[in-house]
Amino acid sequence: MRHGNAHRKLGRTTSHRLAMFRNMAASLIKHEQIKTTLPKAREIRPYMEKLITLAKHGGLSNRRLAHARLGDDDQLIKLFDTLAARYADRPGGYVRIVKAGIRRSDATPMAIVELVDRDTSAKGQDSGPVQSFDDE
Repeated sequence: MRHGNAHRKLGRTTSHRLAMFRNMAASLIKHEQIKTTLPKAREIRPYMEKLITLAKHGGLSNRRLAHARLGDDDQLIKLFDTLAARYADRPGGYVRIVKAGIRRSDATPMAIVELVDRDTSAKGQDSGPVQSFDDE
């Protein structure tokens, strides 16, 4: 029987899996769109939905809970200030998963995880100068 076995293990230990979710959530908040494998995308969706719901409710205790689950101070500020205000009137469904084909190297199904009503300029932030190869 599968009682209490609700989520995928993704071939990782519990601590590694939780650290991966923290990193993916911080990246998703920072860039508002990430590309990952489909099973990871399906697991990160409820993780992010709960974080955004905590931010919408606000308060010190919810901020501390979100910090424990996120671990990144800069992204915590963006979550509680920017994203909570953006999704204040939305009852749920903050994260969208779009299938993005199959990875050539190992035929793994890929997906793009993005925030609904995302800021398109957030994807390129902190990327540095773009190198152009038009002169060659």
